[in-house]
Amino acid sequence: MQAVVPFGRSLRAAGLAKSSTVDFPGRLSAVVFFAGCNYRCHYCHNAHILDDPPLIDMEGAFAFLEKRAGLLDGVVLSGGEATLQPGLYSFADALRGMGYKIKLDTNGSRPDVVKAMLGGGLVDFVAVDYKAPFRMYGDICMHGADGVGETFGLLAESGVPYEIRVTAIPQIGEEELAEMAGSLPHLERFVLQPYRPVEGGGLHAVQGTWRQRPYTPAELKRLAESVRHLQPNVAVRGI
Repeated sequence: MQAVVPFGRSLRAAGLAKSSTVDFPGRLSAVVFFAGCNYRCHYCHNAHILDDPPLIDMEGAFAFLEKRAGLLDGVVLSGGEATLQPGLYSFADALRGMGYKIKLDTNGSRPDVVKAMLGGGLVDFVAVDYKAPFRMYGDICMHGADGVGETFGLLAESGVPYEIRVTAIPQIGEEELAEMAGSLPHLERFVLQPYRPVEGGGLHAVQGTWRQRPYTPAELKRLAESVRHLQPNVAVRGI
C-alpha cells in the first residue's frame, strides 16, 4: 500500500462504483467520484458531493483497484470535477501502471490538467459536459466558461477518443443548441441526453423564459435532428 501515499492525501473522493457497464463505452469499469466542483449547475445529480461530503478511504479504494486489475477493463475519473484534484495525474499514472484504460469526465474548465493528462498518455477517452452557449454559463453554472473552449481544442488535436455531452435542460431550445453545435467542428460524438429534475433544484438562476417541463423522448429526438446539419454524428442517449 505504500504506492498510494504520494497521491492519497491529495485526493478527495466521495464514492466508488465498483462495477459499471455504462460509464465507459465498451468497457467494464469502476468509477471514482471525486468531491468538489467549481460549478453549481441547478440540475446536478451529484450535488451532495460538491461541498464537504463524507470521503472514502483512498487507500482502500486503491487496494480494491489493484485486486481487480485484469478483471475490470477501465477506471472512470468522475465527480464532482476530477480535474480539481491535485493528485489526479499521479493517481492516473498508478492506474495506468496496473494496465487500466482510463476515462475522464470533466466540465472542461481546467485545460491545463487535461493537457497534462493527454501529454502523459494517461487518458483513453474523455467526456466533456457542454453546459450551454458560452454566454449562458454564468447563469447556468454560476461560473464563466473560462477554459472550456481551450479544452475542446486540445481534444480535437489529441487523437484521443472523446465526446461532447449536452444535457437538454429547459433553458436549451433549438436556437441555443444550434449555437452550441455550430461553435464546434464536426465531432465523432455529439451526445444529447435528457434533463431529469432534481429535488431542491430550480431554474431561479436564469432570467428569461424557458420550458417548464423536461423534453419528452420524441421532443428530444426532434431537438437532436434540428442540429444534424451542424453535427452529423449527433445522438440521443438515456431515453
